[in-house]
Formats: sequence, C-alpha cells, structure tokens
Amino acid sequence: MAPSCNHNQNRVQNGHQLPQEVVVVVVPFPAHGHLNQLLHFSRLISSYNIPVHYVTTTTHSRQVNFRVHGFKSTNNIHFHEFSTPVSNSPPINPNSITKYPSHLQLASQISTNLRKPVANILDSLSHKNRRIIIIYDSLMGSVVQDYLDIPNAEAYTFHSVSAFTIFMYVWENMGRPFAIDTDMIKDLPSNEGCFSPEFEKFVKSEHEYSKFSSGKIYNTSRVFEGPFLDYLSKEQINKGKKQWALGPFNPVSISGSIQPRHKSLTWLDKQGPKSVIFVSFGTTTSFSDEQIKEIAIGLEQSQQKFIWVLRDADKENVFSKDFTKKIELPKGFEERVKENGLVVRDWAPQLEILAHTSTGGFLSHCGWNSCMESISMGVPLVAWPMHSDQPRNTVLITKILKVGSVIKDWARRDELVKSSKIEKVVRILMASEEGEEIRKRAEELSFGVKKAVGEGGVTKDEFDSFIAHITRGI
Repeated sequence: MAPSCNHNQNRVQNGHQLPQEVVVVVVPFPAHGHLNQLLHFSRLISSYNIPVHYVTTTTHSRQVNFRVHGFKSTNNIHFHEFSTPVSNSPPINPNSITKYPSHLQLASQISTNLRKPVANILDSLSHKNRRIIIIYDSLMGSVVQDYLDIPNAEAYTFHSVSAFTIFMYVWENMGRPFAIDTDMIKDLPSNEGCFSPEFEKFVKSEHEYSKFSSGKIYNTSRVFEGPFLDYLSKEQINKGKKQWALGPFNPVSISGSIQPRHKSLTWLDKQGPKSVIFVSFGTTTSFSDEQIKEIAIGLEQSQQKFIWVLRDADKENVFSKDFTKKIELPKGFEERVKENGLVVRDWAPQLEILAHTSTGGFLSHCGWNSCMESISMGVPLVAWPMHSDQPRNTVLITKILKVGSVIKDWARRDELVKSSKIEKVVRILMASEEGEEIRKRAEELSFGVKKAVGEGGVTKDEFDSFIAHITRGI
C-alpha cells in the first residue's frame, strides 16, 4: 500500500523543532507470529510519514529483524528494546500428544515485565506529541494499561487471528446471541486441545483490558472475510467501537529479493512454474521422529518437487547456543530426492518462497501469518493444524474459501499421519484436476486481495480512513 497523504511532517518554527502531531506505539506479544505481523503493520503506518515506536524485549527485537522478509529496511521504525529476567523454559517435547507449545508459556510471563518500561515510554512520548496512539496485541492489554492515565493517549486492540476465528470464539462465549449461517458451523472443530489451561486463563485475563480500547484492528481483508467482519461489528459484540480490516500487512508482491539470496530461492529458479510444494509448519511445531519419517516417505513417494523446512519449534530465545539435536531423516533420503527436493534446516524466507513463480502449493499448519501470506501470493494450502487458532483457520481455508484441502482432521489430531496419506494429498494438490481447480480459486482470491490494496481498492480506502481517524483534527 503506497502512502496517499503526507500526514505528520516535522514542523519547525523560529529555528526550533516543534512536537510531532501524532506518534504510534506498537506493542506486540513476544512470539514470532505476533511480532512479524505487527512489524509489517508498523512499516505500512510509517509509509504515511507517521513515526512508529516498536516496543519489545531485546531478544525478540533481534529475532523479528533477523527474520524480516518482503521488505528491505526498518530504518524508519524506532525500536525500543528491554532486557527481561532470564528464565528456564521447559524443553521442547516433540513426542507430546498435545502440540500446544507449552515451552513458550513463559512468553506471557516475559510480557508482564514490560509494563513499567512501556509506561515510561508512553509518558515520555505524551509530553512530546499532541496525540499518542497505542496499537497493542490483544495479549498485551495488561502491559499497556497505564495509557489510561495519559490524557492525550488512545489505544487500539490488534487481533492476530482471522475474523472468522475470533468471531466464532466470541459468539460461542456469548451463548450464540444471534443466528448465523449454519453451514459455517456444521464442521466447526471444538477448541478442545487447542490451548493449555494456563494459556486459556491468560487470554481471558488479557482480553478484559480490551473493553477500554477505542477500537479493533484485524490483519485480514473484506475481500474474503467480509461476512465475519460484519458479524463482529454487530452491537452485541462490538459495543459501538470502531473496527478496521487493514490486511494483508505483508507485501502482496515482492519487488526484489534480500541479498544474498537464500539457497531455497536459487533452487526454485531452476524449477518449472507452480511445480514445487512448500512444506513448513511454522515456529511453534515439533514432530516426533516417527512422524518425520512418515512425512519424508510421503514426500518421496509423491514424486512431486518440494522444499521442506525441517526445524524444531522456536525456543524462548532463538539465539540460544543450547545444544539442539539434528533431526534425523531416513537413511539416504536427501541423496535420493536431491533432484526433486530441498531440505532446509535453518530459517527460510517464507514470503519470498510463496511469491516465487515455481511454488504451486503449501503444506502448512495454517497459522494465520501463513494463511495470509499464502492467500496474498495465490498459493493453495494443504492444512495440517496443530493448536491454537489453526483448526478453525483450516475450516475457513478449506470449507469456506475452498483454497485448500485437509490432511488431518482435528478430531483425529492424536493419530500418526501415515506416509500414504501425505503422498495422496500432495499428489491431489500438485498433479490432479481437483488440485488445479483449488489453485485457480487461490489465484483468483489473490487477485482480489491485490486489487483491494491498490489505489481505490477497499483495503486501501480503509487504511486511509484509519490514518485519517488517528490524525483527525490535527
């Protein structure tokens, strides 16, 4: 989204710099899927010449900047980095039946240590600016609560999940206060097994703070989630607050790769159009050795080209030098598939891989970041949900939008997925008429999203209206 106006330029009078008119403070939850979305959002806001201050821990600031892809510079964003007490997170257990990443539970404890530093930043900025806008992750409400004591501050809650998922969560919790299309809930998976009890309690306590915010922001598009945004805007749910659908936050096209190019992109350059399936399960998934073996055999027997990002879930500190056991593959696997496949064991530039013309499918956990990036780039998904919002994102992607298929139903989440199932689903997506139909729908949806963020598009207009709102009267 290109800036359409020149809000908030620095003013100079009698040789002295006057205060900024408006400044935005962004406070993400310290987990990659949240950090990444709000960094992309910060870039979009700053393109309107509005200063953005991004506040997180030292480790997580380093992490999100190291992994940023899709744009080349964050120089116009001010990073505030704070150290937090060192804590011993439990080890990753790839053999756990429940895939919720309990080893990252301490992220919620880390965030509580940010309350005082954030309050100090808000207080300082409030004296230098006519208005201070706080955009905070819905899991960081307690951290920013002191803005209520600042007369020229207002806050907006950012929801990091789909409008469909957040609507179903709220609607069910409210006792289903109005009727909706029954087709939407016919195959709706339960929330059982999605979260740990501790995290559920944490979410509820943080969401209490949202009642004080001035509005809600979603990383989604009216192009494909219009009905659910309309439901969320109903008085029973929204209580008269403003809401904006401003996504995708990530760039919808890649104008030039970050140098040096990652080896996966160089490998993709040599492949045919739409011929490669990208296999990646995000930053919070670890598999058992047995499941990894089945994935490997399934990919090999499918005889389809693939890039497989094979790495453990993120530790609390992704830069920790703790020993990490190399994930073992079946003997001779990489040698046998070297003509067809590439195994990547480090961080991979997912957005750039999805944007590449050789990528024709995405075997994914269906985290919302991955869904939005895949939709943006017109790449259909094979959904394998693990936890959190992923089972319901899967319903949105496969049953409602019909731009993907399911490899593992949530009701059978405790079962091993056999290589024969993986082979079958990969072949259907990559080498069948059914797969081609899914791909066409994904490409059409991508076209609609790209049109929406362009000049005169519904998303561009909504973003302009958000900027006009936070700069009103100035």
